[in-house]
Amino acid sequence: MTSTPKKRLGFFTRLLDDGDAGHRYRLATEQIAHAESFGFDSAWIAQHHFHSDEGGLPAPTVFLAHVAARTSRIRLGTGVITLPMENAIRVAEDTAVLDLLSGGRLEIGFGTGGTRESFEAFGIDSDRRGEVYGAHLKTVRDAWAGCELAPDLRLYPTAPHLLDHVWLATFSTFGARLAGESGDGLMLSRTQPRPADAVDATLWDLQNPIIDAYLGGLPEGRAPRILGSRSVFVADDRKEALRLAEIGLTRVAKRFAEAGHRIPGTSVQDLIKALDSHVGTPDDVIASLKQDTALVRTTDLVFQVHSVDPPHRAILRSIELAATEVAPALGWERQPESQLAAAQ
Repeated sequence: MTSTPKKRLGFFTRLLDDGDAGHRYRLATEQIAHAESFGFDSAWIAQHHFHSDEGGLPAPTVFLAHVAARTSRIRLGTGVITLPMENAIRVAEDTAVLDLLSGGRLEIGFGTGGTRESFEAFGIDSDRRGEVYGAHLKTVRDAWAGCELAPDLRLYPTAPHLLDHVWLATFSTFGARLAGESGDGLMLSRTQPRPADAVDATLWDLQNPIIDAYLGGLPEGRAPRILGSRSVFVADDRKEALRLAEIGLTRVAKRFAEAGHRIPGTSVQDLIKALDSHVGTPDDVIASLKQDTALVRTTDLVFQVHSVDPPHRAILRSIELAATEVAPALGWERQPESQLAAAQ
């Protein structure tokens, strides 16, 4: 009988703290360092072009190089690089150099991502994003592996080991099957759209079939890597947690409405349910997350405070409570090396 792999714990940020870009980057760096000190295994950042209210970071490798210099152990991941809008060889070069500078701590998540107008700004037809994504992903893999990219031209530095640290984000069983067949990690979103014929479906109703497809495609002997990102805000006081959640989630609901999407109900509990959030005291959040049957199947629990977006001090406290109370109740164990790093 094989033992179940221990879960890993990650912290995710879209760099949406209240303030200008420099302020956001400083606070996010502090949050990642704080997560490391409490034993988190990984930290993940998103890439977004142009839209500051959706994500505050267009240059993920630049930012992670900055974070690498201020941390020592925590693994650093992109969740995700929007690959169709990037030069594939430059992505391969930047990630290879970043991995070296970080001491081999890089995890690379890729996705098609981006709004239609973002693609247009890069001169790419949004309807061709899947085709471009596939071609760029192959180029990145070939470059890392040291393949010839043009006559007598190969990537420097090569990074063949990064082929084992790729994660692919998808909302579909088709994409999950491809991720499994290529032996990559699977990235599951904190929320995803409900189909018209299943508007009341839970997040795990949608994601369990995706996990099934991924596992079905995984080559024999290849260990699964399944990352479950979830919106989690933990506080000492339930009333305060709900107050902050109402502010952030109402803002998100307004943007959804402006885009033509309707969220049923207006109470904070309605918004928490509709936006797949887990909010409250440690006991509240543990009980809520334990209902998620897809999360049980993940190898990596990754918590983000979005779309609640509480103040910085509240985020730091949420990180602490997630590591000391919530994650251990879901199967995570702080590793001995994490304790040594935290004591340094």
